[in-house]
Amino acid sequence: MAASAGGGAARTGDAEGTGRRTGPGTAPPAPRSPADRAVADRAVAPRTAAIRATAVRSAAARTAIRSAVVWAVAVAALAGCGAGGVLEGLGGKAGWGRDEAISVAPHDGARDVPPDGRLEVRVPEGRLESVRVRGARDAEAAEVPGTVAPDGRSWRPRPGTRLALAARYAVDAVAVDGDGRRTVRRTEFATRVPDRRFVAYFAPEDRATVGTGMIVTFRFNRPVRDRAAVERAIRVTADPPVEVAGHWFGAERLDVRPARYWRPGTRVTVELRLRDVEAAPGVYGVQRLTTRFTVGRSQVSRVDAAAHTMEVRRDGRLLATVPITAGAPKTTTYNGRMVVTELHEVTRMNGATVGFTDADGKSEYDIKDVPHAMRLTESGTFLHGNYWAERSVFGASNVSHGCVGLRDVKGGSADSPAGWFFDRTLVGDVVEVVNSRDRTVAAGNGLSGWNMSWARWKAGSALR
Repeated sequence: MAASAGGGAARTGDAEGTGRRTGPGTAPPAPRSPADRAVADRAVAPRTAAIRATAVRSAAARTAIRSAVVWAVAVAALAGCGAGGVLEGLGGKAGWGRDEAISVAPHDGARDVPPDGRLEVRVPEGRLESVRVRGARDAEAAEVPGTVAPDGRSWRPRPGTRLALAARYAVDAVAVDGDGRRTVRRTEFATRVPDRRFVAYFAPEDRATVGTGMIVTFRFNRPVRDRAAVERAIRVTADPPVEVAGHWFGAERLDVRPARYWRPGTRVTVELRLRDVEAAPGVYGVQRLTTRFTVGRSQVSRVDAAAHTMEVRRDGRLLATVPITAGAPKTTTYNGRMVVTELHEVTRMNGATVGFTDADGKSEYDIKDVPHAMRLTESGTFLHGNYWAERSVFGASNVSHGCVGLRDVKGGSADSPAGWFFDRTLVGDVVEVVNSRDRTVAAGNGLSGWNMSWARWKAGSALR
């Protein structure tokens, strides 16, 4: 954004609460802290929150409460006609004592059973006639698949089977001795309710319509050590079909995109099957849900920092060429392809939050009503309306702290260049900056992964 100081050059900077804008040669900035975001949220009137990272519906606290209630119902349903089972004492006589006839692991009444713990039913002689293991959680019941060994002496789950977390299980087994006499055993156990859980926050939101440059992004509340397990549990599919791949930016973020921009009209489905997935030792997921979004029309805008113009193309056709101001020589704008992640009709921009202060430590600027602000990076690059710079600046010179400024009026106007562009922009639209004397924006700074080749992008997947 551009700010005038005592009649000098107008300058631009970051919205309050964002990370510091880094210069050439510095490392990519860290995401904003919760405290920083809180400051920004108090000052921002969002028109639509783009990457309002959606905290998924099955958050840990709610899941724990639901599970406690559902367990009581589930146990009653599984218990049937009593803990002994409906076949207890069939024929009035059992061939063996009950406990020694059929052994079950885990033992009856066990708690805190791990999802990959031993599950087995055995008899010392005779054979198992039938074994049924059923679990219940979140008002859903499911049977554990398994097979009886050829000799009839044991039953085990199908290889690769994992028990659900925070669930109750009932084992009903029927055995027959050498004389054809049957005995039955029923046991119950509960699986682990982990103290440490992890959840994914993601964008775009369910049922959103987005631009063709949208990258599906997942942020995790805890570091992920088993990235392959987590990535396998997340499925992004498209109609019409297109290959997509994930790329990890550190241990807490996974982005997914196709090789090229999405085709307009594509319908994308995001499936999270994180429930019971172990992201790190003792840290399990709790989510199982499906969301969908639609890709709208194509809009790609090209900012030429040297020519001080922005060409706006809709479905490949030139809509308009808009005069702009970009970063000044000492605070240049990043080059590269960036994606709109937030749209705000008005926001506050305070230089002190991003390190732009005077010698006395006071902010170089504090503009409380920046109109038509569109976020491009996490480090604070915006494309926004500017009402304080001289009209002659736009299309003629670069005077900002790194943002791209469009002419506007105080309070914002739909008839201004900024208002016109804002009203035609979707979250997920691409803005490409060229001919700036700065480096290319880092792929992990916002949704800037389009600056990475497809081969390099796929190399960042844990599923190689």
